[in-house]
Amino acid sequence: MKKVTSVFWITLAITIFFVFWGSFAPKNLEGITGAIKSFISINLGWYYLLIASLFVVFCLYMIVSPYGKIKLGKPDDEPDYNYPTWFAMLFSAGMGIGLVFYGAAAPLSQYAVNPPSAEPNSAEALNEAMKVTFFLYGVHPWGIYAIVALILAYFKFRKDMPGLISATLHPVFGDKMKGPWGVTIDVIAVFSTIVGIATTLGYGAAQINGGFTYLADVEKQFWIQLLIIIVVTILFMISAYSGLNKGIKYLSNANMVLAVLLFAFMLIIGPTVYIMNSFTDTLGAYLESLPSQSLKIAPNNDHEQQWIQDWTIYFWAWWIAWSPFVGIFIARVSKGRTIREFLSGALIVPSLVSFLWFTVFGISAIQAQKGGAAIGDLATEQILFGTFSNYPLGTVLSILAMMLIGTFFITSADSATFVLGMQTTNGSLTPPKKVKLVWGVALSSIAAVLLYTGGLQAFQNALIAAAFPFSFIMIIMVYSLYKSLRKDKAEIERTYNREKTYYSS
Repeated sequence: MKKVTSVFWITLAITIFFVFWGSFAPKNLEGITGAIKSFISINLGWYYLLIASLFVVFCLYMIVSPYGKIKLGKPDDEPDYNYPTWFAMLFSAGMGIGLVFYGAAAPLSQYAVNPPSAEPNSAEALNEAMKVTFFLYGVHPWGIYAIVALILAYFKFRKDMPGLISATLHPVFGDKMKGPWGVTIDVIAVFSTIVGIATTLGYGAAQINGGFTYLADVEKQFWIQLLIIIVVTILFMISAYSGLNKGIKYLSNANMVLAVLLFAFMLIIGPTVYIMNSFTDTLGAYLESLPSQSLKIAPNNDHEQQWIQDWTIYFWAWWIAWSPFVGIFIARVSKGRTIREFLSGALIVPSLVSFLWFTVFGISAIQAQKGGAAIGDLATEQILFGTFSNYPLGTVLSILAMMLIGTFFITSADSATFVLGMQTTNGSLTPPKKVKLVWGVALSSIAAVLLYTGGLQAFQNALIAAAFPFSFIMIIMVYSLYKSLRKDKAEIERTYNREKTYYSS
């Protein structure tokens, strides 16, 4: 029987403390965490820009380097999942609800509300809107996720170490990672996962409620959101009990089917040719400006610098904070792939799919806005449904979108309970169902409490603050991987030379 570790109890205690704080003094918690977030954005923006870009460069280097041939596992290991299922799992954990929530809202906001530098609703704002959306959801977030996943998968499946963040630092710090320092690192990773998923569940419930509000004039109320959370909790706990190879696998595939249907319908009934022209044009602009955009902080332009702090720096910190959860899950489903295969699949394919998704829904929303529909005035969780209402089959698309949000909701929570169970049972690949149940109930309870008290924003700020210490852990993880890979490569070459000498003699 796999027993929970001290990480479980410490993180649970910290989480309960923050939930009580967020429940009884949400404004106080929001003020303190907001001040920390603002300090990081204003004073350390340059740091986030540099490390996020370095992670992407490191991923690209690993793809083309000789290290790319090394397998995430033993020489004879084969992947557990085929490509479609693997990509579906990557996407469900990596973006999930966020794509549906912001698919139309993010580009529309950059066009009509707050462009980086252009006048709102102008042609220049439209070009900027799509380019910065590609930038915010492109190779940088997936590079951050892929780094953590690669390192965890390498040490777990090739070096037979526990599937823990702390275990990946063993080549640098040795057995010190088995003591208090290792526990501290794993607590940071687990806390980031709890806060990230709890806030996501809260926003997911709010968007489903927003869909009911827009479609059926059902008032936005806490009891409706609570009912949504309860139903989804029951469903994802059933999925969690069925195991990784059943529940998450089947639901991830269902996600992709629903997502493809929604995408295809919107592409066909929307401004199809304009969408594809915009995708091609924006992809070129994105690739052309990627180096300069990656390091742009605009110190001599107050408005643009503020936009970078509010969006780019915020997003980079958000992806870093999410990387323990997403990285651990992606690592778990990527056994048997080479480093080159893994990074190519985890970096390039999800980025292209995100680009297509945001182009289809973003351009459709912007075109409706240009045609006179005041979609930009709607609440964020209603913008997607407002977009659909301006096209044929709008009600059908809205129902399909709500089903997709629901399945993403379930897979995100299901994946989270698996990761939390894994991280609090010494990296077990099959965490006990009781532990997953505890975390599942805890996540849903936190989301419900924060929705009721209005503490979601404070928790979101706390997640951004937690990203700062974890960014240093990521840097050490990269060094640890490189150090181990050099030794691994030398051993592989020696084995190859011995076999070559043997067979040629």
